[in-house]
Amino acid sequence: MIRGKEMIEQEMRVELRITVEGDGQVPGYATEEAAGMDLRSTHDVTLEPLERMLVKTGLRMAIPKGFEGQVRPRSGLALKQGITCLNSPGTIDSDYRGEVGVILINLSNSVVQLAKGERIAQLVICPIARAEVQVVESLDDTERGEGGFGSTGLK
Repeated sequence: MIRGKEMIEQEMRVELRITVEGDGQVPGYATEEAAGMDLRSTHDVTLEPLERMLVKTGLRMAIPKGFEGQVRPRSGLALKQGITCLNSPGTIDSDYRGEVGVILINLSNSVVQLAKGERIAQLVICPIARAEVQVVESLDDTERGEGGFGSTGLK
């Protein structure tokens, strides 16, 4: 098991090239060990209960080949205001060069207002594996078999 200083030396880092447009802000990590970078809104946002909206960030990015950007909700917004991301985690492919937007939804019973520049989501850069699909006649048996939703819970 790797710990302490050895863990820092094993940390994977990739170069993320971005452009910042208009009122966009460079994403950053809130703490030294944060997994996600904060994404911020370029404008004031008002969300009615159950309303969803595409919120622009003013960022375009070149994610390295073999990686993806995952857009995830911020736990504080979810807990305190009922705001989360639809299509979560959202994927930013390495060949996408358009402006990054975040689909927010208000799951609370109240109108929520977010100020321009407020942290609205987090971006995690993750390695990806591509599958080589093989069509076969049958699949191997497992203990779980066809048991789906909730089938592995306690009985």
